[in-house]
This record gives sequence, structure tokens and C-alpha cells, in this order.
Amino acid sequence: MNAPNAEAQLISPIKLAHVVLRTGQAESVVAWYCTVLNARVVLSNPMISFLTYDDEHHRVAIIQRPGVTPAPTSSAGLEHVAFTYRGADELFATYERLASQGIRPYWTINHGPTLSFYYRDPDGNQVELQIDLFDTDAALAAWFVRSDFAANPIGVKFNADDLIRRYRAGEPARSLFERPLIDPAQVPAQLPAGNANLTPTPIG
Repeated sequence: MNAPNAEAQLISPIKLAHVVLRTGQAESVVAWYCTVLNARVVLSNPMISFLTYDDEHHRVAIIQRPGVTPAPTSSAGLEHVAFTYRGADELFATYERLASQGIRPYWTINHGPTLSFYYRDPDGNQVELQIDLFDTDAALAAWFVRSDFAANPIGVKFNADDLIRRYRAGEPARSLFERPLIDPAQVPAQLPAGNANLTPTPIG
């Protein structure tokens, strides 16, 4: 048997395969993810359900565990899971489809790198639906250099309906989706309602 060399040991995964959630209300949670992600159930039994929306055998798994309760927001753990759409048309159509079914985001924010809609599933887990605003890593890296990201690592909130109206009226996406500069004192106010008292910690 050949011993692995040092270079061969430095191997990254080829993809993030799936997310697994545990819940005490599997029926509601499965239905929510099927609706939000336009996913389908691949397998379901009283213990677990596998969901997918592409050619992966499952992207989300839901484990039914009676008696579990949502984790308090003060606990350590996963902050949110994000799903990327091909472009603004797809993201905005999804927002409108979900809104017509009573599922609305609790936070809509232009992070700079992404335009993002945040939702909460029936257990309060946070799900981000987003589009990338830069076509290349180099373009994003250049934006980080010239932007105010060090002072504002959160982003700038926007009104989804107004943004979509302006986009469909023909306002150029490049300028419409450019993150505005704001006074650093206004950064905490960009957090979701109820979190404006938190002080964001700059990245880097």
C-alpha cells in the first residue's frame, strides 16, 4: 500500500451535500421546505424525510423527534442556511410566489456580495434565498477593497416590492443593486426588527 503524500492529504470536499434538521412537527416543516424550495419528497417515513430540488438524492433531511423544541436564539449553533438562485428574475418570482401563500421574509438586505431574502421555517430556523451580485471572484474582491464593508459588515435593508417594481420598470440592475453607502451610526438599524440593539462585529 502506498502511503499518502502531504499534498494528497490536503483535499477539500467537492460540494456541500445536504442539511439535516430535527423537529417535533415534521409534517409542517417538510411542507414548508417543499413550498419554499419548490422541492419534492424523495423518501418519507415516520422517522425521516428526504427532500431534493435538483439531481442530488437529497438536499434537506427532516428528522421527526417528538418532544424537541426550537433552540433559543441565545444558544450557539448554526445561524442560517442559504440557497442561491440563477438571477434576479428567479429570486423575485420566488418571493412573489411565497408571498401569495402567506410566506414572507422577515428581513430583506443588500449585503453587497448578495441580495438576500431571509425567512424562518416553522421551527424558527433561518433560511436565506439570495442571488450573487458579482460575476467573478475578482470583481467581488475588488468591491471588498473599495467598499465600506469594514464599517458595515451587515448591509443595507431594502423594500422588496419597491425594488422589484423599479427592476421591472427597467432601472439598470447594476446601479439598482449597488449597495448604498450609509452612516456607520445607521448600521445597527439594518439588522432585523428586534436586533437593532446588537453591535455588529466587523469581519477581518
